[in-house]
Amino acid sequence: MRREIRCLAAFAWLMISAGAVRAEGTIVGASAPDFMLSDAAGTPHRLSEYRGKFVVLEWFNNECPFVRKHYDSGNMQALQAAYTGHGVIWLTIASSAPGKQGYLTPSAATQVIQQRQAKQTALLLDPDGMAGRRYGAKTTPHVFVINPEGMVIYAGALDDQPSFDPAGLSTATNYVRQALDQAMAGKPVSVASTRPYGCSVKYQQ
Repeated sequence: MRREIRCLAAFAWLMISAGAVRAEGTIVGASAPDFMLSDAAGTPHRLSEYRGKFVVLEWFNNECPFVRKHYDSGNMQALQAAYTGHGVIWLTIASSAPGKQGYLTPSAATQVIQQRQAKQTALLLDPDGMAGRRYGAKTTPHVFVINPEGMVIYAGALDDQPSFDPAGLSTATNYVRQALDQAMAGKPVSVASTRPYGCSVKYQQ
């Protein structure tokens, strides 16, 4: 009986461990999973269509105070403008499910872009969480940088200030800026993975 209990416990541990591995999502150095999502205007965007360019995926919840820190201060818009101006594709993704905080209809997404004066390539809607789960996006914001070969070269937080107080932005190390600058200069990314911070992504249950 004790042996059976030990075997069951070991099996349960293996199942939990396997689940934890699956829950980690996309890892640095792996090929970026493809997806197709529509923007606020209903135009579909397939990630693989942007092969040959640097791509940033930014998980977004307009009601999250951590997201508001970056948008109310203009920090995110400035970052978006700086890199889209250099040919980087910046895809902001809203994975909040209907009825959850941060859920956006196409019309609401259009209003958010206008109100925020956002400078991303597109704000994509992912209400069933397909893309978010595929990447293991945990928080808003949670950011992934993909190189022209389609490999994930950075995954994690936008910066090293895990707070919704904008006061720390002036001294923050912006990991996304750092990763893009290094990779676009042909250098290895010095910090390729960090722990994301923010509000949990409000997935469909």
